[in-house]
Parts: sequence; C-alpha cells; structure tokens
Amino acid sequence: MGTDAVDAENQGVKLGFPQPWYEDERPRHRIELQGFYIDRHEVTQGEYLVFIRTTGHRPPAHWRNGEYKVGTKDHPVTFVDWYDANDYCRWLKKKLPSEAEWEKAARGSDGRLYPWGDVFDINRAHLSPASDVVLQLSPVGAYPEGASPYGVMDLVGNVWEWTDSWYLAYPGSALRKPAFGMKHRVVRGLSVHTLGHYPDGAYSKVLEVYARAGTRAYDPPSERLGDLGFRCVKRGAGP
Repeated sequence: MGTDAVDAENQGVKLGFPQPWYEDERPRHRIELQGFYIDRHEVTQGEYLVFIRTTGHRPPAHWRNGEYKVGTKDHPVTFVDWYDANDYCRWLKKKLPSEAEWEKAARGSDGRLYPWGDVFDINRAHLSPASDVVLQLSPVGAYPEGASPYGVMDLVGNVWEWTDSWYLAYPGSALRKPAFGMKHRVVRGLSVHTLGHYPDGAYSKVLEVYARAGTRAYDPPSERLGDLGFRCVKRGAGP
C-alpha cells in the first residue's frame, strides 16, 4: 500500500497544490487484509431510491419530489454524506470499504498504478481531458476496459468514493498535517470534474498523477458533493 515515489522537482506545489505529489502516500508499506467482497460498481441512484422508499431515509437534496432525474437511474448516487453512505451499507448488512480495502481492489495483487495497469490511459475511465471540458456523470460500468484485475468497475473516474477510514498519516511517515486526525474521511477514485487550470501541457500530467489508484483525498463526513458517491463491502464468507 502507498508509494515511495518522491516529487523531487516539487511540481505539485509549483502548480498550486498544497503539498508535493505523493507526500501523504508515503512510505510504501505492507499490510494484511482479511478476505472481502466489494461491490462491482458504485451504488446507483436507482438502488438508493429503493433504500429511501424502504427505510424513509432522506433523499439527496437535488432530487425533486424524492426521486432522481429521468434517465439517471444507472448513474452513481451523489450528494450523500458519509453518514448517508454508511446507513445504506448497514441496511444491506455491509460496510463502507476501508482505505486499504479500496486500494487493494484497485491495485490487484501486483500493486499496479491504475486499475488497468501501470500506464495511464484516459480512455479507460470517465475523466475530464482538459481544464475547459465539463462532463456529466456516466452510467456505472460504462468503461469496462478500466476494470481492476478483480473485475471491479469505475474505481478511477466518474465519482470520488467514501471510505470508512479517517485521514491519517501512514505508518512510518513523519508527515504532520492539520487535516490529519478523526475529522476527515478518506475519499478515493478521482471524479469526472475538471482538476482546474494549469500552464500549457500541465493538465495531462496532473491528471496522470491524480488518477492513480493510490491517490488520497479527504472530506469532512458531513460533506455532500455532486461528484462524491460510494460502494460497499462485505467481509467474511458469502457475497
């Protein structure tokens, strides 16, 4: 898990990011996980509607009359905070994935950089190709060539995904950040939203770095965003 890569030229900071690339992903370390099952795709709006109708849970605020927009049934549900996502998973007797489980599902047994391999390919994920290109969410599973070795879809692109993990430094790291602690949950996966404006040619490099399966981001658990969804895991025997 993680990486030993170093942003030797401090490119991240030069491009306006708050820290050098890879800083909070270091050091690379080995952990052992118990077996688990992970949803093949992000929870869809259609699946979330069943949850709402069954339990009386509040719908996402952008839904009209408690229902998603026509034609978006198979799109990932968004505008759900960590508590909403956790409630949904518990309703199915599942849980949100830990950060380590999510990364394992994405990187396979060989520690690849992207779910599909070690070479970045924008055609394998739903990602914005440029600063001025605004794309909408796509149905889940629309990029089968971007599946991980375990057949898990959309681990990079479309929406960021909640995990069950607090945003903390990795074991062995000397990094100290105000954001660390039990106040933000890790989100993974990079969304289709554009990453911002950069000098000529820099956007493609930023995308290549941030689309990696090891990239970490975080949000307060009460955050609801239009490009943040989730999927569930089940630990132990039986899917």
